[in-house]
Amino acid sequence: MKNLKDKLLPIILALLVIVLDQITKLLIVKFIPINTIGTQFFGDFLRIVHVSNTGVAFSVGATWSETIRKLLFSLMPILVIALVCVVYFRNKDFTKLQRWAIMGIVGGGIGNLIDRIFRAEGVVDFIDVKFFGIFGLNRWPTFNVADSAVVVCGIILLITFIISIVKDSKNKNNGEE
Repeated sequence: MKNLKDKLLPIILALLVIVLDQITKLLIVKFIPINTIGTQFFGDFLRIVHVSNTGVAFSVGATWSETIRKLLFSLMPILVIALVCVVYFRNKDFTKLQRWAIMGIVGGGIGNLIDRIFRAEGVVDFIDVKFFGIFGLNRWPTFNVADSAVVVCGIILLITFIISIVKDSKNKNNGEE
């Protein structure tokens, strides 16, 4: 039963990400007109804006036909999220931190999927950060809570996998198994 609890508890993070993502987007839509800056912090380093993205990361696919976008950006994520959940519940080897990270990613994916399905204008993005010309970008592409959860939890998951691989490699080299 403990194993089931370890699998169910991180779902709280997924739900929290979805709720925070949708609440912040509702506030942005209600209080900041589309394509405007609502407020700025630290000069213009951090801006809260209101933009919509009909594409995916970095607006990839934003100019594609609505049919193709709906198919690729709604149906495919549903299938990927379903597959991730199946693997999540069947796998007995994920650590607690990996389970929490996976659910953070799932929550972020669902948060943006809700926008893609229910908002004709696309995903609401509102966090706009100055990027000082790094990679040729004056500002980082605008993002939201769901995007943040996917990136942060994805990095955590990647780091935990790398640590596991290094640890396993050391154990095998030391004759332990």
